[in-house]
This record gives sequence, C-alpha cells and structure tokens, in this order.
Amino acid sequence: MTLRKTLLAASIVAALPMMASNAAQAAAQLMSAPVAQASPQESAGLVAKLAALDNQRGLSADHSFRIASQHPGVIGEKITRANHTYKGLRVFGSESVVVTNDAGDIVSESVADRRAKLDAPAASAGGRTSTIAQADWTPTLSTTDAIAQVVKAVAPTGTHRWEPKAELLIYPVMKSVRVASALNKSESALNATDLEEVVDHYELAYYVQTRMADKGKLVYFDTMVNAKTGAVIAQWKALQTVVGTGNSQYNGAVPIQTSQSGSTYKMLDSTRGTGGTYGGMAITNANHSSANNPNAGSIYTNTTNTWGDGQQYINGGSTTNANGQTAAVNALWGLMNTYDALKNVLGWQSLDGNNTATYIAAHVDTQYDNAFFEPGCKCMYIGDGSSFYSLGSIDVIGHEMSHGVTDATSNLTYSGESGGLNESNSDIGGEMVEAYARNGGTGNVIPASGNDWMMGKEISKSGQPLRWMYKPSKDGGSPDAWSSTIKNLDVHYSSGPNNRMFYFLSQGSNASSSSDYYSKYLVKSPAAMTGIGNDKAFRIWFKALTTKFTSSTNYADARTKVLASATELYGAGSKEVIAVTRAYAAINVGADVDEAPAPGGVSITTQPANVTVAAGATASFSVGATGGTAPYSYKWYRNGAAISGATSATYSLTAQTADNGAVFNAVVSDSSSPVKTATSGNATLTVGSGGGGTERVTNGGFESGATGWSGTTGVIGNYSGQTAYEGSKFAWLGGNGTTASETITQAVTIPSTATSATLTFALHIDTAETDPTAYDKLVVTVKNSAGSVLSTLATYSNVNAASGYQVRTFNLSAYKGQTVTLSFAMTEDSSLQTSFVVDKVSLITQ
Repeated sequence: MTLRKTLLAASIVAALPMMASNAAQAAAQLMSAPVAQASPQESAGLVAKLAALDNQRGLSADHSFRIASQHPGVIGEKITRANHTYKGLRVFGSESVVVTNDAGDIVSESVADRRAKLDAPAASAGGRTSTIAQADWTPTLSTTDAIAQVVKAVAPTGTHRWEPKAELLIYPVMKSVRVASALNKSESALNATDLEEVVDHYELAYYVQTRMADKGKLVYFDTMVNAKTGAVIAQWKALQTVVGTGNSQYNGAVPIQTSQSGSTYKMLDSTRGTGGTYGGMAITNANHSSANNPNAGSIYTNTTNTWGDGQQYINGGSTTNANGQTAAVNALWGLMNTYDALKNVLGWQSLDGNNTATYIAAHVDTQYDNAFFEPGCKCMYIGDGSSFYSLGSIDVIGHEMSHGVTDATSNLTYSGESGGLNESNSDIGGEMVEAYARNGGTGNVIPASGNDWMMGKEISKSGQPLRWMYKPSKDGGSPDAWSSTIKNLDVHYSSGPNNRMFYFLSQGSNASSSSDYYSKYLVKSPAAMTGIGNDKAFRIWFKALTTKFTSSTNYADARTKVLASATELYGAGSKEVIAVTRAYAAINVGADVDEAPAPGGVSITTQPANVTVAAGATASFSVGATGGTAPYSYKWYRNGAAISGATSATYSLTAQTADNGAVFNAVVSDSSSPVKTATSGNATLTVGSGGGGTERVTNGGFESGATGWSGTTGVIGNYSGQTAYEGSKFAWLGGNGTTASETITQAVTIPSTATSATLTFALHIDTAETDPTAYDKLVVTVKNSAGSVLSTLATYSNVNAASGYQVRTFNLSAYKGQTVTLSFAMTEDSSLQTSFVVDKVSLITQ
C-alpha cells in the first residue's frame, strides 16, 4: 500500500540506522540459522522500542503492538512481524516488519500503517463515521454468530476441514485517491504511483476464516463481518492453488533422498527439515482420497530403493506400483530442490526459515486437475490430472512451496493487488527452483538459465502453459501492465505484471514493438533494458518479501520495497537499483530512467532473445548496440565460452537436442582507443519440447527453406514486409492483392503408441480489407494419403487480422497409427491483400 506521508517520513521503509552492505558482500549474504522465538521479556522490550517510535510520530498511548511471528534475517539479524493494535484490538493490514541485530537494536522497520484516523474524534462524514465511536467498541454479534453466518453463506451443507476461527478487530475500509500530480490525468494514463491507498473509515469486524469441504471441492474463504450489523464487509477466496534412484516423469532418472528401516525404504528425507508431521520431508499417498476432504495417507514405502517408471499415472491403476510411485518421485524431487535452492543460495531453511519439515501428498482424488498449498498443515496436495498431466512438475512444486514461504513471512492477503503479488511470488519461486534443479541442484547461486519462464508447461497436454511470465497476456486473461482495475481480477491474473517485471529484471527486454519482450512504458535509453540475471534478481526479491513486505503490500508499495532491498544489497545508484526501477517502469509502476552508460561508452540497444526451435532447425540470436565509435566488432559466447568464428551481430546454429538449455550472449566492442565494450544479457536456447516429446514435423521453422514441405514452396523464405516468429524465415501465404491460391503441405507419421499428439503453429494475419466479410481465407486441414480431408482444423480470414503472431494449438491424437498430411491452403480474391504468415509448425507426440 502507499502511505500518507503525514504519518511517516518520505519513505515507507523507516530511515533507521542500516547495517552497511555493498555489492561485493551481497552475494555472500545468507539467512541465519533457525531463530529461537523471543521470550516474553524480549518481546516486551521490542514492543517498548516500537512504542517509543510511535510516540515520536505523534500517536497516542492507545496504540501498541502484538508480536505475530519471527524468522531469521541475514546472519546476525532477526526479523519480527508486529501487528498494530488500538485499544487492544488488531488493526487489520496495519503492521511493522522489524529487523533487529544480536543486541536487540532495531536495524530497520518497514511499515504499513493504517492508523491515521484512529486518534481523531468520531465524526459524521458522508453518512458514515470517520472512526469508530466509543460506544461502538462492543460487538452485537458473538464469535459463534459470526462464524455461523459465514458458513450459511459459503457452504451451508459443508463440513469443516479445519476449525473455523473468528477474531474481533478493527477493519480499515480503504479507498484509492490520486496524488496531487495526477489529478488531471485520464484513467488510462494512470501509473501505479499516481494513486495512494488511504483509510476511508473503520468498522468493528470479525475476521472469520473458514476452511470447509462441500460438494466435492474445498471451500476456503476469509470474510470480514461487521460485528454490529452482521453485514459482510469484504470476502476473498483463501485456497492457494496453481492450477535412492527415482524415475521421474519430467526429469528422467534423479537421485532422491530416502530412509531405510530394515528391508523397507521410505520416502522420508530426514536430512532436510526437522519436526513437522513426520520428522523430515516426506511424500505420502493420498490414494485418491477425495478432494472434498483429502487425507494425506501414509508415507510411501518400497522393497527396493528404485522408484517409479517415469510415466504418466494410468487412471484406475495402483498408486503404489512403479507407475503409481512416479507421482511421488516427482514430488520428492521437487521438494528436495526447493529446499536446497533456498538453503544453499539464501541460507533459508525449509518454508518458514526455521527448518520445520513439510510434506506432499500425491494422488489426491481421481484425475484431479489442481495442486494446492494447505496452510493448516503447511503441506501440499497434488492431483494426477485429467486436462493436465500429473501436477508434480518442478515449477509447480516450487510454486506451491513458495506459498508456504509467503504464509510464514509477509502473509500477503490473497485478494486484490496483494493477492496478485502472492501468486507472483510463487511463480517466481517455481521458476527459480526450476533453474536450480535443471542445472544439477547444487551450488550457491541460482543459475542464469535452465527455466523456461512458463509456469506449468510440462503438465499441459495442449503444450500451452498456465502462465507466460515474459508476456502474461498470452493466456488471454492476464494483463501485461498495472492499471487501476487490476485489483478486481482473480489473483492468478493480477499476478501477471509482477511476473513480467521479474522477467525483465532478470533477463532484460527487447526494443522491437513486435517482440513478446517489449514494453511501451520503457521510454528512456536504451530502449531495451538490461537484466541482472536470475541470481541477483531472486536475492533482491526474496529480501523484500521476507524483510519488508506486509500483508497489504500492493504494486506501488512492492516497487518501493524492492528498490530498498536492491539498495541495501548492491548500493544506491547501482546497476541493480536501476534495473529494478526500469523493470517496474516496464509494467507501469513508477517512472522509467536512463541506464546512463559512461560518456562515450557503448550500450546494448537490442538484447538477444530466448529461442525455441525443433531439433534440426536453425536458431538465431541477434544483438544491437549504440554509442562509442563505429564500426563495432562482435564476439558471441556459449555458456561463458567464446564461440570460434562468431563475430557478427547475428549468430546462427543448427540446433540439436544436446543444445537444449544452452545460454548465449555477446560482447560488443567499438573502434576507439582504448576500446569500449558492452555485454548483452543472456538468451536461452530451448530445443524440442518438455516431457520427453518427439517432434514429427521436419523444418517447421522454415529455416532450411522448403526442406520437408511440398506445394507452393515459393512462399517460404525471408521477405521484406513480414518478420519471422523466430529465426529468419517463414511461409508467407497470400499478400498478393489478386486472385491466388497457395498451399504448403507436409506428411507426418503419428505412432500408434503415442499418448498425445499436439499440433501448434504461429500465425500472423494482416489485411488491407476493411469490410467485415471473409474474402480471403486460410484453411488448415488434416488429410489422408489419398488427399481426402479427414478434418478441417480451422478456417482463418481477413476478419481475423491482428497485430503480431498468435500460437494456435490442436489435438491430433485421433490420428494415432496413421501417416497424415498437414495442409495450409490459402485463397485470395481479386483485390485488397490479406497475408497469412505461418511459422514454427510443430507436431509433438508423447
């Protein structure tokens, strides 16, 4: 939230004495070992120090604090979260995050303050009281009445999975107001920093938490009920979802840590975490226990220490044989890597920082299409999937476990902008765990590559991920940037802009307006911002989450606190601070700034972009630069090693399976003396598809010209007037403006053993037609060997014209065991061109 500056000084992060840190120290900063909870005397001492600060701010003695939680900070520090109280009642969403040193001194205090009007006398304002009148401090409803009222509304026939809770508190009803400089801006021109959240009025309320099961599903709600009238003030969903040797489904043969008791092996990892339900990290078999009220079941056991068959669970089969064990292997591998990434890189132990063990229950319900984190047990449940494959991919596990970190620290309220940030933190955690695991799951840094920046791609049967972090709007529902209406979206959509911010912070952006990595809000120099890599980006984000975010943090507040974390880690004015500023500016949160290269220096204007191609296709990376003295020279690097002969602005290679995950970057040098240089960001090459699929289309990216294709192959090439989806070549059907017919085809074989067959292609349509009538068409069909049409997959026309490419997806599983012909047939009428540009045709079988 954005705070009134009458209550605090200029910053939301209080300007208290800070421990010095610099860029050289930042990478070595680790969280300390689990902390002992403060004694009553220590808590009282901290509350007294905070009360003294409140006194300096002019708050009355009616204000105090209630210690909520404690967890480790960096070595030598402890982090305490303290709720604000007034006359003994908690003020919802108003809190302080306090960092103290070993001597108990306050190092910093991050504040979300919603107490501004509580000391003012009650007065009528627009028909409502601006504060709670003294006579209204006594509730009319009882705790039991409040709970019963909520239960009747949300699940009258349900059962309680966890005992309901109701807390009497003061609920500040907030409103957004414009800052003075934005009073005359149009709604569409607003930036997140143009608004601030202020208290409209207060209500005495019960905060009711119900965790119920009803009609085959979990019904989790948090509800604010007026304690005088029983009216519902606010309500939001509270279920946090994503949507030996073990043979895992997504990672091949992986080492997993198990325990042995006599001749029996158990999926209990006693080396990671202590206490909890099982005394270590564990995987249990829910054995199709209903998602209505899932039972975790017992820990997986086996007579050997080799587990799983690496295949998707066969519905209706055993949950304990090799096929049934695979979901458990997925879960344990994900849990181990989540634990190791946090501990080895950040020093953070388990989900709560205090090394409390957790567990994952596999095989929830039958063909259950979700995974969720359960705060009551600090554990996770995963389903086998129906529309999805088993929901135990490494990024989904990292996502749900990151909900546990949020639950233990900032506890971001799961609605509005704070709910979006809650979901985004889990997506960030999932991607960083994926990068760590894909690079061997060892070391003390998050590797620069290895993750795909797509949440849940491996579990998708259609090949389409749940979310694209680099361009959230590709899912059709998530925005790419902040707007004043974002708080009204489901949290899985309002997470989008922050996901994009983190991608830009790590990987940088692209200056081309047709790129998925472009932001119109980056208006300073260079147009393509420079990223700082996964490791630094994650350290900055995690520090903000654990030491500065409060439950009510919104986008503008997150920017302020992430900037503060970057400053503490890497120094004021550092390239890391500039990168945070630009990354948030890229999503319409705060203003953009110049990266300000040294006078006369060289800077990167076009960053190399990530490339995904099929094996055998050409992958191309390009870089652009400005400044210094032309001409420039170029040197390309692969995984940090110089590539012999790669001395042009563009580097291309024929991608092979072994190239999957390779990271490329370039160093640009000018012709001055002494030579000035600039280093680009990293770009990752992805070859083939995840989940062990096989590409059946030859030369689907057209980089080898007409190879593999038949028909009007003259449409294939690199022509001015159109651009490729990736690489340099494409198939340009149409665009003639006269009567024409053009067709390209390719025969493909789909094995009878395939469990899935997914066709995708990228299509761009532009037209000179203005009449909303389908004059020019592209028909995509599947034909048999005799040329007869088996199925018309889609018909596109000039009416479907749109900027950029759209990726189209179709299920061809019906043609297993057949050789079929894919056909793209265009017809154009006598006037006004329509172009159908096809690229990256892919048919993946599993």
